[in-house]
Amino acid sequence: MAPILIIFIGFMLLSWLVGNQLKTRFRKYSKIPVNYGVTGKEVAEKMLYDNGITDVRVVSVPGELTDHYHPGHKTVNLSREVYYGDSVAAAAVAAHECGHAVQHARAYAFLQMRSALVPVVSIASKYVQWVLLAGIILVESFPGILFTGIVLFGMTTLFSLITLPVEINASQRALAWLNHSNITSRSTHPQAQDALKWAAYTYVVAALASLATLLYYIWIFMARRN
Repeated sequence: MAPILIIFIGFMLLSWLVGNQLKTRFRKYSKIPVNYGVTGKEVAEKMLYDNGITDVRVVSVPGELTDHYHPGHKTVNLSREVYYGDSVAAAAVAAHECGHAVQHARAYAFLQMRSALVPVVSIASKYVQWVLLAGIILVESFPGILFTGIVLFGMTTLFSLITLPVEINASQRALAWLNHSNITSRSTHPQAQDALKWAAYTYVVAALASLATLLYYIWIFMARRN
């Protein structure tokens, strides 16, 4: 089990470092105002309007960095700091979440794939660790258990990998709109890019950690056959 512990510890440390950098940059860019003094709520509403989306509501939710788009409810959910903030960070996050709403409205393929996987991943995530543990313990006698665990974990890994283009594309849409609408200026646009770049890194780390772990379980399964 030593290799898997090294993987977990390594990626936990990397995840903490990336998350810490994201929070640091968010705090830094939260002090820099955008053009026209618009709030995150106003940014979100304008981006939705400019993209012809009229059936999505912008609402405030509690917590820090809890911003997300809910396709089922058709709501852009912004944390209070983003909802009421008039900073580069608030504008970047609000526009990014609206980027998901635009993806939904345009039937973006990767978003549709991710949405289709949600029910499967929800079930898999409940049982996968127990199945994998039982599979490792009983790998010699009942290898099928470990194989089942690998399939379940593979679904969660696939979900993480599909999430990457979804998040990157949402940021690209957000940054293009922020620039076109003059919400960000020549001096503040790179800061919005930087904030969204570090947000994307969190998904990259999660996907790599999941893939590395999956490969380790596959190695255990294949090793028993040699």
